[in-house]
Amino acid sequence: MTVGPLRHVVVLAGGISHERDVSLRSGRRVADSLLEHGIEVELRDPDASLIGYLRNNRPDAVWPALHGASGEDGALRGLLEFLGIPFVGSRSEAARLAWDKPTAKTLVARAGVSTPRSITLPRDAFRELGADAVFDAIHDELPLPLVVKPAQGGSAQGVTIVDDAAGLPRAMVDAYTYSDVAIIEQRIAGTEIAVGIIDTGEGPVALPAVEIEPLSGVYSFEARYNAGETRFYTPARIADDVAARAASAALQAHTALGLRHISRVDMIIDGAGTPWFLEANVLPGLTETSLVPLALEAAGHDLGWIYSKLAEAAVAGD
Repeated sequence: MTVGPLRHVVVLAGGISHERDVSLRSGRRVADSLLEHGIEVELRDPDASLIGYLRNNRPDAVWPALHGASGEDGALRGLLEFLGIPFVGSRSEAARLAWDKPTAKTLVARAGVSTPRSITLPRDAFRELGADAVFDAIHDELPLPLVVKPAQGGSAQGVTIVDDAAGLPRAMVDAYTYSDVAIIEQRIAGTEIAVGIIDTGEGPVALPAVEIEPLSGVYSFEARYNAGETRFYTPARIADDVAARAASAALQAHTALGLRHISRVDMIIDGAGTPWFLEANVLPGLTETSLVPLALEAAGHDLGWIYSKLAEAAVAGD
């Protein structure tokens, strides 16, 4: 399909999730990059007038820069599909699969990518089975340290590293603040990296891996979005053959989940050089401290050009 010049792109940012502020920053960065590339852009915060506006004005494409449930759980994307409005990013079905971390881990593991051993527990399990019995079983089967995180959510909100048994109950409470289901996962020691995937219509391509070195030792919400709290190395300081394995694993995860246009796959590289899948993001952060823009710039890409190509791919239906 031949796509004419883009005239009007609506960038959606803000929303009502816990990641509203991050979304506003991502949306503004996307909008500014598109504007610099000569595209008319409207930045909107979704509200009760949005659907009527989109139906009456029908932009060339929508760019959902909505982090958290409002933009990543598939609901908004499903509505845009229903209305026949092109949008950047994964379709609703793939977004639902990636948004639910236990589902994503299962699908990616079936594709042959290593992922840490874990158990998924709804909040009700503790009431029905007894908290003490559940904690005893976890400690017997999963050696410390552990990572506890909400089954749904992003930006490391509700995520706790547990180094001793006494910290697990509190970590579960923190995770349940953000989701009714939590994952308790064995922590893999190694180098934390993120691999961005870009597909402008010619097939998915892995960007250079970004190595993440938080000064506090934990890549928390604050470490992600406060400048100076984390060192980033692009490309990551790993051997070429390890980087190739990480890129291959990221592409496998992207494909296994059916993702589209843009994603980010978070992994740990262990001491043997094996990449371990942690999670996939259907809408990676695009702020000034975010990883995918760092990788794009390291690869020599102009952000405005790439973002406009992604919007063109959305219009083309790729």
